[in-house]
Amino acid sequence: MKIVSGNIVDIHQRRIYKGVIEMAGSKIAAIRETEEAPDIFILPGFVDSHIHIESSMLVPYEFARIALKHGTVATISDPHEIANVVGKEGVYYMIENARSAKLKFHFGAPSCVPATSFESAGAELNSEDVKELLASDDIFYLSEMMNYPGVLHSDPEVIKKLKHAQQIGKPIDGHAPGLKGDDAIRYIHAGISTDHECFTLEEALHKLKHGMKILIREGSAAKNYEALHSLIGTHPADVMFCSDDKHPDDLLEGHIDQLVKRSLKNGYNLFDILNIACKHPVDHYSMNVGLLKEGDQADFIVVDDVENFNVLQTWINGEKIHDNGKVHLKQKEHKIINNFAIDKVHVSEFTLYAKDWNVPSILAIDGELITEKNSAKPKIKNSIVQSDPAKDILKISVVNRYRQTQPSVGFIKGFGLKEGAIASTVAHDSHNIVAIGTSDEYLENAVNLLVESQGGLSAVSASGKHQISLPIAGLMSDKSCEEIGHAYAKIDRFVKTMGCKLKAPFMTLSFMALLVIPKIKMSDKGIFDAEAFKFY
Repeated sequence: MKIVSGNIVDIHQRRIYKGVIEMAGSKIAAIRETEEAPDIFILPGFVDSHIHIESSMLVPYEFARIALKHGTVATISDPHEIANVVGKEGVYYMIENARSAKLKFHFGAPSCVPATSFESAGAELNSEDVKELLASDDIFYLSEMMNYPGVLHSDPEVIKKLKHAQQIGKPIDGHAPGLKGDDAIRYIHAGISTDHECFTLEEALHKLKHGMKILIREGSAAKNYEALHSLIGTHPADVMFCSDDKHPDDLLEGHIDQLVKRSLKNGYNLFDILNIACKHPVDHYSMNVGLLKEGDQADFIVVDDVENFNVLQTWINGEKIHDNGKVHLKQKEHKIINNFAIDKVHVSEFTLYAKDWNVPSILAIDGELITEKNSAKPKIKNSIVQSDPAKDILKISVVNRYRQTQPSVGFIKGFGLKEGAIASTVAHDSHNIVAIGTSDEYLENAVNLLVESQGGLSAVSASGKHQISLPIAGLMSDKSCEEIGHAYAKIDRFVKTMGCKLKAPFMTLSFMALLVIPKIKMSDKGIFDAEAFKFY
């Protein structure tokens, strides 16, 4: 019998009392109130209600080794990113890698692979593939239905996927940024239960009114907490916290615990905050996670107090996995899987002639996934359209990584590079190579570094070059968060010496190819109008 005593934070009865927890095996055998107890606090662990583990650049096992330190005991994880690269094999890879990680990963069946028909992905999951995945006990929900036009127009394949989830009784996650009015109501009534893409309070309130749960997202690029946090006070029963995409350097600093601390500083009720951070995801997704009740799995955390919320211990299934900064999971080797099939590019492939250029540029917005259309004109010299770093008008290119084709080329404003180029195979959703540069030569160099490494991040300028290799699907490293986090922080600093003013340059870069987010994006097939859902 294992025993832990302290101040028990009972989120069900909304009270704190001195007590002792008795564990038998993986479960809580008894919780008893006592007169004396150590001056520590015991409460349910934190749950990220929507995250793509791949965006941490870590495999699930390595993600667990850092997230456990922050009191995260479970996640709702969408393996959509790796599925776009290697299909079902990628989903099963994530499940298998997570088995020995202790942290309770709850994976979904990706609903949109490829995300659209307007880009080239490495794989496809049709309705039968989704049905197969949903039948697995390792799959807990249908992942974000990004194809909301398909829902609204009753696309047969989309409807089949929704029905498969409904028939088996598993929740359906949503993804409909900016959708309001009758279209939002129809989308919700199709069985979509959540949305993590709300970026205005008005949008969130409309969706809440019609029965949807809202996930308040604060990731490395998309930061919606400031816009939505008032929902903690007005609709505490209908919201959850999520990160969606969290880069390794940010993960070293914190996870869902940061949103808990922030919400406390904003004056919200402790028990409302903890229900949002701990309980609501467990209830909504029927997660295999204990909530500090007798008979539950012994999943909980110990913190120093309920003001600072410094996590001292993390317990899962009655086992103390994290104790004062030390996680009892050893680093190990991880299997490598990938899908990369192109040769090096040539500088001439990025040439763009004035007679062919008649579309708007992309305007990137710091801290947002959405973009705006930009009317600023690039520079033209000898009938060739060129980057103009002085006006922050740079070339952007998406290179198909799955087969040898001509790269698409356009222009973007908002990155601020004065010299050089950056490139990445973390390029939602299809994870081709996305690159931005001040010249065609720099674009060639940055892209070819990734061709050589078969995936990762790169940055080049006159002062040197930096690169992070991501050998697992071009998305994840086989190294620890500390190694990748420090390497990522280094390349991030290097890009900022090149003139970039964005808080998270590579995270923002990764979303410039995300066609399902308005308003204008870049596919390997060309500049895309993400509102009209067509190419320019």
